[in-house]
Amino acid sequence: MHGSPALDAGFPHLPLADPDAPKGGSITYGVIGTFDSLNPFVLKSMRTTARGVVDPQFGNLVFESLLFRSRDEPFTMYAHLAESIRMPDDRSWIEFTLDPRAKWSDGVRVTPEDVIFTYEVFTEHGRPPYNTRTKKIAAIEKTGERTVKFSFNSESDREFPLIVGLTPIIAKHATDPATFPDSTLKPPVGTGPYLVDRVEPGLRIRYRRNPAYWGKDLPVTLGLGNFDTITVEYFGSAQSQFEAFKKGLIDIYFESEPAKWQRDYDFPAVVEGKVVKDAFEPGTPSNMYGFAFNTRRPVFADRTVRQALAMVFDFNTVNKNLFFGAYSRTASFWQGSRLSALGVAADAREKKFFEKWPDAVAPEVMDGSYRPPESDGSGQDRKILRAAFDLLGKAGYRRNGAALVRPDGKPLAFEILTRDDSEERLALAYSRALQSLGIEVAIRSVDHAQYQRRLQDYDYDMILATYSASLSPGIEQTARWGAASRAIPGTFNYAGAADPAIDAAISVMLNAVGEEEFVSSVRALDRLLISGHYVVPLFHLKQQWVARWNHIGHPPGTPLYGYYLPAWWDERAR
Repeated sequence: MHGSPALDAGFPHLPLADPDAPKGGSITYGVIGTFDSLNPFVLKSMRTTARGVVDPQFGNLVFESLLFRSRDEPFTMYAHLAESIRMPDDRSWIEFTLDPRAKWSDGVRVTPEDVIFTYEVFTEHGRPPYNTRTKKIAAIEKTGERTVKFSFNSESDREFPLIVGLTPIIAKHATDPATFPDSTLKPPVGTGPYLVDRVEPGLRIRYRRNPAYWGKDLPVTLGLGNFDTITVEYFGSAQSQFEAFKKGLIDIYFESEPAKWQRDYDFPAVVEGKVVKDAFEPGTPSNMYGFAFNTRRPVFADRTVRQALAMVFDFNTVNKNLFFGAYSRTASFWQGSRLSALGVAADAREKKFFEKWPDAVAPEVMDGSYRPPESDGSGQDRKILRAAFDLLGKAGYRRNGAALVRPDGKPLAFEILTRDDSEERLALAYSRALQSLGIEVAIRSVDHAQYQRRLQDYDYDMILATYSASLSPGIEQTARWGAASRAIPGTFNYAGAADPAIDAAISVMLNAVGEEEFVSSVRALDRLLISGHYVVPLFHLKQQWVARWNHIGHPPGTPLYGYYLPAWWDERAR
């Protein structure tokens, strides 16, 4: 996207992989929830597809794309199903030449017809974002025995050719368009390194390494896909998952709670060295984790109200009492990188951009001095509570006895939807502070299936949400913050944002040519999101914590984007 690829033509393998890693053995992951489908591309099973089919954490085990994204570089992709790529400087079209070795798991060769069919089916039956990608495409045509060309229209942007290259490709000969929209447990035909071996709906799924995998010797796959079998076990709660890890029923546990990391890893296997605790420090911005306001609800439609409610969260008290002081406060959507607006005044490009929206960004955010309120750690910082109360007064709220009410007499009240004990503890801590202002807060915990349904339909007032951050933000921001995604079921626009200034900032970002222009555009977007108070920012860890049984090995060092599970292996296979 910007600059040049870090790896020269003819590179032997990716830096994050060990080509001499042992092949064989097994790994078992654990996740919370359930599943009822092996089709990740349709709305019906968007959030209930078995993990691993197409998976940013465990790897794309079954379906692959034309290009392969490097975990060590932002905005860089290398050939995968495609053997080579042609594209003009203006990025008005891109042509892929398929690798002649690329085959489906049933032995049929991958063809341009498969690529074209994928876009046809996704457009008609797919879920967001797959179903909207043809809006930026003027034509898709087969231009040779192994070549397929995408021509783009005026709605396209500079990043879109890369998005096309990352779209998973499905097999035309093995897909019935009439039944494609349905959830299914039929093992799919893919090009990936693994086959679906065993399915127990809602309980576990096991993948078996395909010995005839066409891409096992590619530079982008050498040293990856080392396990003979990969199993994903499903659990009803984090506690049951952790107990299974302690017993050796699963091989890896991803820890996110400082209290547990310090307190709960004293069981015999840790003491004996059979379980190893790893801390990885990625080079990416910190994710934004926070309470997301659903602005589709009238109670949260006013930005001033959201600002007041966000002020009330007492990070210092929560961090000290619940998390041993291990967390750092989050204040930006790209914190810890040069893309963040924290501590940086708007540059000339940004100021020019905001001339059209002079009131969209708070002055302290514009000049880089913004920080979330810093409490005294008492749990009842009267100075902050008074400031929040004054803002609510400006928004028309007043005290009526113990309750805070609007001019029509209706109380300020809402519900926080949670899905596990850790979220419930945070919600309780936040609700106590809110209740001191006379705000009624209900906390509702639901099971995984109900939570996913309500999430898909935006049937909530407030949730705890994570917005992943990277050094290469792009088209995914439209699904998180774009006005067009507000009313489409199943998008990641949890907050229901619909602001023309945000849409314009995303457009500038997607069309940025030079790196400095790109950085300015992301900072402008960051300022809009901070000033919009769509989220109550919480906290982040600077490390990724992973506990593993010692027969699971991994390459030394940490890729730019953190630990990379497809490069790990089973030491017992040596």
